[in-house]
Amino acid sequence: MEFRFNGTGDSAQVPRFGCDCRACTRARVFTSHQRGPCCAELSVDGRRYLLDAGRMDLAHSCELERPAAFFVTHYHADHVQGLFHLRWGTGTSIPVYGPKDPNGCADLYRNSGILDFQPGLKPFKPLDFDGLTVTPVPLNHSKPTLGYCLDDGGTRLAYLTDTQGLPGATERFLRQWDADVVVLDACHPASQLETRNHNSITQALEIITRLDPPRAYLTHISHELDAERLDQPTPLPPKVRIARDGETLEDWDRLEAVC
Repeated sequence: MEFRFNGTGDSAQVPRFGCDCRACTRARVFTSHQRGPCCAELSVDGRRYLLDAGRMDLAHSCELERPAAFFVTHYHADHVQGLFHLRWGTGTSIPVYGPKDPNGCADLYRNSGILDFQPGLKPFKPLDFDGLTVTPVPLNHSKPTLGYCLDDGGTRLAYLTDTQGLPGATERFLRQWDADVVVLDACHPASQLETRNHNSITQALEIITRLDPPRAYLTHISHELDAERLDQPTPLPPKVRIARDGETLEDWDRLEAVC
């Protein structure tokens, strides 16, 4: 499995428009600290699969390498906005898998173009894609939302963004599934005690402790969390790192932990 973080930010992204905090100021100077909309991709046996579609340059990247399918976690705009341009392309249709959500986002269902929206996925029912097994799991969010457990026969990766905590059934499944890598929402800083729809970094680390994977990444990062990490660079557990845009699984041993 080749896995890449295409975006690791929240809906405001980093830098946040109009903000002059330390994290946003740094990101305007050093592009390596910028965070786009939260999304990722993986390649298995020469087929490219995209997890969410929030990047506005999506049509360009898909023209360079057409995806075999999209796996949408949910239909908030920052996770599907790239589809609005892509849908008016030409060529073979691209399957889009996601949760059961009768509303979707705006008119995507009604005017789908080359996008082939599949029936809403059933939680915990695996799908097979030529060397890749995908098991959707429910998450806690303000719209119907799924995480995806991805297994290519060699690596098991759980992609769990846009959630506050984990539903009991999902956490029980993950403990039995025994992931090699967990990617988890950690939107809010530790100083934010009241959270909704997303984990704080404290909540995320508690979940990772319970799941105990060999490796874990934090994603859907807000500028507030980046700023807190600049002001209070507390070391993360050795098996946990905050993901960066463009990072791959192979970068784990090469990159220094983000402070």
